[in-house]
Amino acid sequence: MTRAATLPRLLTALLAVAFLSLAFVACDQTRADVPVQGPRDLARVAPEEVGMSSDRLERLNGAMQRLVDDGLLAGITTMISRHGKVAHFGTFGHQNIEDGVEMSEDTIFRIYSMTKPITGVALMILYEEGEFRLSDPVHRYIPEFEGLVVAKEDGPNGQPITEPADHPMTIRELMAHTAGLSYGIFSQSQVDALYNEANVLDNDSTLKNMIDKLSKIPLRQQPGSMWHYSVAVDVQGYLVEVLSGQRFDEFLNERIFGPLGMNDTAFHVAADKADRFSQVYTHDADGNLMAQEGFGGRRDYLDPPNFLSGGGGLVSTTMDYMRFSQMLLNGGELDGVRILAPSTVKLMHLNHLPRELKEMSPGTGFGLDFAVVLDPVAADGISKGEYYWGGAAGTWFWIDPKEDLVFVGMIQHFGPRRPDVRSLSRRLTYQAILEPAS
Repeated sequence: MTRAATLPRLLTALLAVAFLSLAFVACDQTRADVPVQGPRDLARVAPEEVGMSSDRLERLNGAMQRLVDDGLLAGITTMISRHGKVAHFGTFGHQNIEDGVEMSEDTIFRIYSMTKPITGVALMILYEEGEFRLSDPVHRYIPEFEGLVVAKEDGPNGQPITEPADHPMTIRELMAHTAGLSYGIFSQSQVDALYNEANVLDNDSTLKNMIDKLSKIPLRQQPGSMWHYSVAVDVQGYLVEVLSGQRFDEFLNERIFGPLGMNDTAFHVAADKADRFSQVYTHDADGNLMAQEGFGGRRDYLDPPNFLSGGGGLVSTTMDYMRFSQMLLNGGELDGVRILAPSTVKLMHLNHLPRELKEMSPGTGFGLDFAVVLDPVAADGISKGEYYWGGAAGTWFWIDPKEDLVFVGMIQHFGPRRPDVRSLSRRLTYQAILEPAS
């Protein structure tokens, strides 16, 4: 079922927004009380008010609905903000087929690696407070990482032959996935086998235990020598704890989620919100949708975890993530609440890969916990400077400073038959822009 919130079908929603009340929390960012924002207070307008076409956005609605009708996805949400106003909010299909629960605007999703940009913002808050420099060696703050060696080649008995690191990994390299770390799940090197043997990302463990395990495993490659997706952002979460003196979840709540009104974003789903939590799906051997457990050992997310994964542990809603993304597009501010300075946000979405690497993939560089489009033709993108990321269960977003646009999409699906909804939504979003930015 489609319930796309493009005007004129928004009067009821707008009236509801008008009656949302504000609460207050102590936010340490300015050492002053900052209001908690309502979860639905982004203005919603007719697409034509922001240079987009209602008729053309129906193509996006139709395409998303067909993915559901054809049994390719159980449910989808899509949301577009342009010039700081929501021009489209679509919900399609079900968050839980078995229970007959339709997808809704406040459905809660496992966002997995879309946690990473949030962790990056948390760390950059501390950067602005003078707690570190990007060029600082990580071991200055995490002494367990001092003297790490690098795997040179495979050795006997599953133990790689090592050599000294040519320089200590830096925080910049940590944030750009060039620090020499790995995940242990995307390749078959001896280092990756050691990650798996150590169960580095043990959900029953702690961030400190992860650091202890990593300190005993060689780096996969020399720091700065290649882009390799890794546990680096989980290390960043621990670094936030070290630099702030707070638990990672407490820091996020106090400095990001509370001030931005991201009231449904957390490391677990509260009991009174469990009926809004989406089921994960895959396809069985016959191509039929089938419910499955989530990725990474956490089955229901209903209990607070011991391991606060900065690389993939959060749940969120479409609106919450839109608020976070809009803050970034606004240069670090939303609704009068400033999280970062404009210069810091700009620094985050510059390409931080070293000159000899240039790109992580054709036309694409990497900033501080974002991918960045350098060449739209090579990257199959639209705008130079667009930055983006996604999550393991198919959630996706992008921020386009040139067109003053944010897109957030949510699904919960694993497996090789998952459609390329990100690419499809991109084409159908930009064809609806009839007044391009100058």
